[in-house]
Amino acid sequence: MMSDHTYHIRHDTHYAYSQAVRLSHQMLRLTPRSLPWQTCTSHGISITPEPQNLRMFLDSFGNPLQSFSLENDHTDLRALAESWVTLSPRQLPPATPPWEQGRAALSYQAGQFLLPDDLEATRYLFESAHVRIKREFLAYAAESFTPGLPLLAGINALMTRIFQEFTFDPLATTVSTPVTEVFATRRGVCQDFAHFMLSCLRSLGLAARYVSGYLLTEPPPGQPRLIGADASHAWVSVYCPGFNGQASSWIDADPTNGIFPDTSHITLGWGRDFLDVSPLRGVLIGGGQQTMDVAVTVLPAHEAPGFGFAV
Repeated sequence: MMSDHTYHIRHDTHYAYSQAVRLSHQMLRLTPRSLPWQTCTSHGISITPEPQNLRMFLDSFGNPLQSFSLENDHTDLRALAESWVTLSPRQLPPATPPWEQGRAALSYQAGQFLLPDDLEATRYLFESAHVRIKREFLAYAAESFTPGLPLLAGINALMTRIFQEFTFDPLATTVSTPVTEVFATRRGVCQDFAHFMLSCLRSLGLAARYVSGYLLTEPPPGQPRLIGADASHAWVSVYCPGFNGQASSWIDADPTNGIFPDTSHITLGWGRDFLDVSPLRGVLIGGGQQTMDVAVTVLPAHEAPGFGFAV
């Protein structure tokens, strides 16, 4: 039997402002979700300067959310999150329905009531700020989702094509690059590939959500692991309705790496696209020009320095 995998995650975000910020309201989504295969055993967030009106709650997607205010003048903001997370191996469903059945389960029909899981999935059917429903995305996806193909096989085919045909290029896009441009250039980062795959899936009529988290990365052979060199990661999750006595489920797929996430993918949260799960987002008065530095380190437990903050 495979053992569990425990990791230490450190996510350090620092904003520097050219002028004093007089008032700042911020939201943090840096707390890993509790899931059947994922347990967050320890978690803490350190915020500098010391915030006011600190609140913890769940957002509309069930993600842990921390909101706070800074009401005194400041020229720096730092949020340091540290977590210990244990993952268990995940199993893909042994069988999935034809992909057309997955689409039909969520389609509207007069007089038909959707099951609760199906109803929840419908919120991931539509366009959102970074995900588009367009004919060109439908045409691209249709090459992978051939008639009668099981849903899991279609997801695998589309994920693999994106992995093979798109180039990872951190300089090709920004957070505001439209998904149509990503499709045209076939270049981008994990966020772009996730938004593109979501656009393909939703253009087909399938429900799919954006997943934000972390990925354990391995250094080159013989080289030490670089502290702070990792980054947040993104992938997609596709809804699979109940089939042949199986309960409904969500199937995660990572088009950046061409794999189905397992014990190296740590889930922070999910939503319709990146905007729903942005790690730090808010509004402020003042500040002038700003710069942001983010350092993320994911370490296996045996390499981690121990509990507590090292600020």
